[in-house]
Amino acid sequence: MDDNRVPKSTFELVLGGGSLLVQVGRELNTETERRLAPLGLTVQQAALLLHAARGDVTPSLLKSRLGTDTAGMTRLLDRLEAKGLLRRARHPEDRRSIVIELTDEGRALVPGLPPIFGKISHQVFAGFSPQEIAQVTDMLRRILRNLADEPDA
Repeated sequence: MDDNRVPKSTFELVLGGGSLLVQVGRELNTETERRLAPLGLTVQQAALLLHAARGDVTPSLLKSRLGTDTAGMTRLLDRLEAKGLLRRARHPEDRRSIVIELTDEGRALVPGLPPIFGKISHQVFAGFSPQEIAQVTDMLRRILRNLADEPDA
């Protein structure tokens, strides 16, 4: 077998119907949603609030960070605006675009979000050494880069 080829059983384990990556992603999302539920937020909504708290954020910048498209971003903003957590405002230098501004209620939620994400990270990596965490992080980044690359013709 060529050194660059991965055995079929490994592909089935990682990318098959019962994919470990899919299972981990689903469980991680479920646990995060469960912990954010008392705040009335979804994972994407919490992530948007965290990004918006850093300032001068446009929907176009956020959509790729949040893994959504233009329509999804619009729905996400509509929901958070309806909850009174943010508002859309004209961009100060480009009146054709908008920026996202947190309301006082939105800003009040932000300090409680990093501890929730932090506790989940600690749960996920319990028993991992710092070197193993670095390895997993590196591998996941490589997977993302591989997926972003143009597939071979």
